[in-house]
Amino acid sequence: QVQLVESGGGLVQPGGSLRLSCSASGSIFSINIMGWYRQAPGKQRELVATITSDYNTNYSDSVKDRFTISRDNAKNTVSLQMDSLKPEDTAVYYCNYKHTVILTYVYWGEGTQVTVSS
Repeated sequence: QVQLVESGGGLVQPGGSLRLSCSASGSIFSINIMGWYRQAPGKQRELVATITSDYNTNYSDSVKDRFTISRDNAKNTVSLQMDSLKPEDTAVYYCNYKHTVILTYVYWGEGTQVTVSS
């Protein structure tokens, strides 16, 4: 019922920047939580950042002060500005949507690859 499409991934050198975007479509409820998660080879999926409809944010300690999450409620998009990228940031990044009223409604994008390498 909710489709999520990510864009903006790619190859970047250490210290560089990338901006990821996620566009949501379908049965979007105006009050929700959207965010970004990532999974590196050999590791479990982990939280990167989340943002609520009223712009309350939460960040993983590993990306705090380097990444910034934002959203545009009119366009149903969420973005992740990634600065000062490190090789350990290399992972597949997934967009996530969670309905705040019907809590079992959780949706994922297919992921976009971010590679940080010299």
